[in-house]
Amino acid sequence: MTAIEFYTLVTGVLLAAGFVKGVVGLGLPTISMGLLSIALLPAQAAALLTVPTITTNLWQLWDGPDFRALARRLWPMMAAICAGIWLGDGWLTGAGALQARVALGLAIVAYAGLALANVRLPSPGRFEPVAGPLVGLLTGLVTAATGVVVMPSVPYLQSLDLDKEDLIQALGLTFTVATAALAVSLAAGNAYDFSTLALSGYALLPAVAGMWVGTKLRRRLGGETFRRVFLVGLLALGAYLALRGLG
Repeated sequence: MTAIEFYTLVTGVLLAAGFVKGVVGLGLPTISMGLLSIALLPAQAAALLTVPTITTNLWQLWDGPDFRALARRLWPMMAAICAGIWLGDGWLTGAGALQARVALGLAIVAYAGLALANVRLPSPGRFEPVAGPLVGLLTGLVTAATGVVVMPSVPYLQSLDLDKEDLIQALGLTFTVATAALAVSLAAGNAYDFSTLALSGYALLPAVAGMWVGTKLRRRLGGETFRRVFLVGLLALGAYLALRGLG
């Protein structure tokens, strides 16, 4: 692949992934990891995505209605995500990473399909102080193996019955913390060099452009329309992840 072809690939992938993230609040690393694997190893793709992923997640986080209230409520889950990622250090480059990605994709498809059929996870209620850290730990372990922060954090956050913008902000908080912890883990494994960081900085431009357009579209959607778009997007992401792993 020539340099022009490579930069065209990176630009197109990040534009599309940024747009999806703007609309449904997730999908940037999932789409990007799959498509960038055409030219890069999984750990290299995860390193390249560090700047655009952290930046767009921070944008999503700070653009919401009440960061302080969400942070107070979700901090035990965030701490457990970090612990899970550090416990799974090295899994992303291990022999089982591909199988883990397939399993993750199938789990996402199953969850989104059930949710579209109006089968939803029950709210944790008074068990939230225990459920949050447990979900966080599992999310961290899955992220360590796949580079994707989706399960089981997304269905859990949906079960909290947050409104549209609160859910988007909670996803932004979760993805920011997980991506930062994964970046520390990758840095410890010498995944970064100057060229990778420079390319990651470049990838931020199309990601932000795509997310800006997607966010404008999301704010035109009603609550129920957003829920269905969110779940259909999640279903497509899961199917894509599983098919890329099988291929």
